[in-house]
Parts: sequence; C-alpha cells; structure tokens
Amino acid sequence: MSVSGDTSIIISGIIAESAPLLFAATGEYTAERAGTMNISITAMMLAGTYSGIAFATLAGNLVVGLVAGVAAGLLVAAIHANFSHRLAANTFVVGLTLDALVLGVTDYFSTAFKPGAAKFTPVSVPLLSRIPALGTSLFEQPWPLYLLFLIVPAVWWIVQRTTWGLEVRACGENPGAADATGIRVNVRRRQALYLCGVLSGLGGAFLSLCIVGTFNFDMTAGVGFVVIAAVIFGGWTLRGAVLGALLFGSMSAMGLVLPALGASVNPQLLLALPYLAALLAMVFLAKSHRAPRALAQPFSRGVS
Repeated sequence: MSVSGDTSIIISGIIAESAPLLFAATGEYTAERAGTMNISITAMMLAGTYSGIAFATLAGNLVVGLVAGVAAGLLVAAIHANFSHRLAANTFVVGLTLDALVLGVTDYFSTAFKPGAAKFTPVSVPLLSRIPALGTSLFEQPWPLYLLFLIVPAVWWIVQRTTWGLEVRACGENPGAADATGIRVNVRRRQALYLCGVLSGLGGAFLSLCIVGTFNFDMTAGVGFVVIAAVIFGGWTLRGAVLGALLFGSMSAMGLVLPALGASVNPQLLLALPYLAALLAMVFLAKSHRAPRALAQPFSRGVS
C-alpha cells in the first residue's frame, strides 16, 4: 500500500473515532463551565445511538433517526438536570444511575426490537475532496460530520460572547455572586445540561448512523469518561477540549488502523489505550489546570 493510501486510512480512522467525542466534548465543555460535572454523558450518547438507528429503521429515514438521537440525549439531560438542579439530588449519583439505567433500557429495547442496518453515505465536498491524501479522508464523509464545522465555533461564540454565556460561566465560577445579580443559577445550569444532551445525543446518533450502521450492546463502552477527560485535558477551554477529543480519538483509532496496516500489536492493549490515556489525563492534569471554581458544587439560595 502506498504512503498516500496509508495516510488516508489513518486519517479516516481518526475521524471515525474522534467525531462522536467532538460532538459530546463540545456539550460537556458547556455543562462544566456552568458548574455541572456531567457523569451521565455516556447515557446521553448511548440513548442517542439506539434511538437514532431504531427510528431510522422504523421511519425509513436517516434524518428522522438523527433527530431521534438528539431527542433521546435531550431526554436524559432533562432527567439529570431536574434531579440535580431542581430536586437537589447528588449529581454524581444521578449520573451513574442514568448510565446504568440507559444501558439496561437500550439492551431491553434492542432485544424487543432489533434495528436493521442504516447508514449515511459519504458526501464529497467539491474541490476539497480532491486534495491529495487528505481530501478523501476529510471531505468525503457523511454530511452530519460537517455539522461540527458549524457547532464548535457556534458554541464557542455562545459561551464566550453572549450574555447567556457570561451568565453560564458566572454560575460555574461564583454562583453566589451570580445569584446576587439576579441570575437564576440552577436554571442556567439546567440549560447548559440540555445543550450537552443535544450534542451528546447527536454524537451517539452519529456513531450508529454514520460509522457503525447498526446497534450493538453498550456500543459507547463508557466513552463518556473519555469525553470528560478530554475537557479536563483541554483545561476547560473549548479549543483544548477539541484537541483532547482528537487526541483520544486518535489513540482509539489505532485499534482499527494498525491491524489494517499489517502491524501486529496486542489487541487488548489497543482497546485499552484511550482509557489509559484518559486516566493519565485525569491524574496529572486535573490539578494542573484551574477548573471552574464551583464545578460539581450544588447551589441553593441562601446557602454559602
């Protein structure tokens, strides 16, 4: 195989593994800047994977499946947000419970109704898809991938340049002061979680509808913790979260790419590589970067 062909395989593998992480990491960044450590992100993505492929099969329409995946992620986010920020339940307990619940629910429904195969076909971007080595890998992809080019800068602008984004960041830094200025802290935190649910559900639907083309039990395999590690790795900046998602996606892609290139590497090691990298990022970078001061701290009016 030519060097150009090898490069194309590597880049295609990285894109396939990184894209769902990028959707979810963009949402997780928003939730954590608002002060919520969203442990239920795996549940949001898993709900999106099954709902996306199931509704695409039922409706015979891939776009319907994509919308259903987004709706499923939003539903999980709404449950988490209302339990954590309306009923004051422990957000970590709620997140872990939702992860286990959605795993069981999707297993049950996939047994009751096994979705068929459904997959978006690649769409070539004129001119750009002809770039040697990179063109086919980057610009001949299913069209939902191109949404990232709109979503990432849009989320950055919303969080960093709008009044709503300023209020969200204030809720993550000093919710008491934010409340004193009239900001409804828990409302903003819920809204940030809703956005996270939408993007995580979209990432899950992308996994089933654009990469795999079907549904398998626990196909997200705890990837939410890799997403959280990507946000921590990036120092709670969107640019850093994107780079972290690409890094962890690249490591995950090695499990697919290296065997395809003829390399002989222990498959269990390749499978564990992104999780090992995420663990190391959590251990060594969680203290070196400054997190939002009120991250994972519940807020109640009149309680300091």
